[in-house]
Amino acid sequence: MKATKVLVPVAGGIALGALLLPGTSLADTTVSPSTTPVGGTVVLTATNCNPNSGDAIFHVTGPDRDQNVRSTTAAASGGLSAELFTAGFTLGTYTVAATCGDGTPDGSATFTVTPIGGAQAGGRDVGGGGTLAAGATLLVTSLGGAVILARRRRHAAEAATL
Repeated sequence: MKATKVLVPVAGGIALGALLLPGTSLADTTVSPSTTPVGGTVVLTATNCNPNSGDAIFHVTGPDRDQNVRSTTAAASGGLSAELFTAGFTLGTYTVAATCGDGTPDGSATFTVTPIGGAQAGGRDVGGGGTLAAGATLLVTSLGGAVILARRRRHAAEAATL
C-alpha cells in the first residue's frame, strides 16, 4: 500500500479546513441591543473592519427590509459602527451581514424588533457558524475517509498474501 494515496486526500481536506476555519473565527459583527421596540435604535458594529480600508457595509434583511447601511464611524472598541433607527420596521427578526471596505466579510448577527412595551426576545450572534461547521465537517470527513481507505488497502494486502 502506498502511503501517498492515503495522505493526499487527508492533506487536501486538512488544507481546505484550515483555510475556512481562521476567517470564521475572526469574523465578529455585533448588534446592540439584540432586541429593540419599534422606533428604537440599534448599534451595528463590525469589530474586525479596519477604518483605513474604507467604509463597512451592513446589509440588513428581514420581514420588510433589504437595505444597506454604510458606516464610516470608528467604533470605540475597534472596527466600524453605525446606528440604525427602527421606526417603520415590521415586528420580527432581522439579520445584519457586514462587509469591510476591503471586501472581506465580518460575519453576521441578528436583532429583533418588538412592539413598544412588548416582551423582550433574544437575538443571537451567528458570526459565520455555517462556515465553521463546513470546515470542521470537511476535516472530519477527510480523516474518516482516509481511515476507511487505509483499512481496505490493509485487508486487500492481507488477502493477497493468503
